Amino acid sequence: MKKSHLAGIFIAIVILAVGAAAYVLLRGAPSNDTAQLLYTYEVVKVYPHDTNAFTEGLVFENGMLYEGTGLYGESTLQKIELKTGNVTQSHSLPDSFFGEGITILNDRIIQLTWLEHTSFIYEKDTFELLRNFTYATEGWGITTDGENLIMSDGTATLHFLDPKSFQEIGTVEVHDASGPVTMLNELEYVKGDVYANIFEQKRIAIINVQTGEVKGWIDLAGLRDPSEVDLNNVLNGIAYDVDGDRLFVTGKRWTQLFEIKLVTFD
Repeated sequence: MKKSHLAGIFIAIVILAVGAAAYVLLRGAPSNDTAQLLYTYEVVKVYPHDTNAFTEGLVFENGMLYEGTGLYGESTLQKIELKTGNVTQSHSLPDSFFGEGITILNDRIIQLTWLEHTSFIYEKDTFELLRNFTYATEGWGITTDGENLIMSDGTATLHFLDPKSFQEIGTVEVHDASGPVTMLNELEYVKGDVYANIFEQKRIAIINVQTGEVKGWIDLAGLRDPSEVDLNNVLNGIAYDVDGDRLFVTGKRWTQLFEIKLVTFD
């Protein structure tokens, strides 16, 4: 009995060892990525937000917010007073385009569209349409590091585009310790990293733009008024004030825009 029992244990150990080796082969060796930082938030200030704005892109520059909104027949590009939420300038997209992320580079506003493979480029002050360019993927979020454009398409891939030719010059795959991080949505470049909304999740990924590693997560659960129940009105929209070192977040058709301060979990 003892021999058969020991033999059974030995066989079980061998099976576990083989299984573990197979898992490593399938998943790869243990990650050398640094430990991820986990943040919650502190609300610094609350501002009004247009409840009709189906937020897809958000940028802050020179004291003003610029917002790109979505939905067919409702997509716009807007300039907004931060304190009042008043729209001071607006441009409507053709009804056949679903507006997505926006960014500002060299006094030009670049606005993506979702399934139409088309981006519009505007003069920042006048919203005059200067030209457009096409891309092969879906359009979700876009930001800039000051030199190149960085674009998401709903997968785990970030695409880098030359701002003059608008040709793709590189990609990086976003991942954390569990594997690829997909559904990357609205993007913002903050202090050398890319912050990304994850579609339909109440958290933001902080991404090392060189490696694609998720350095940290910002948990924004509880930020929105729980009485505002609409599954379509998800967290989406990140803007950073470089001069004031302020971070703003909002969501689709949210009544408020929040200035937040990151707080590390104890």
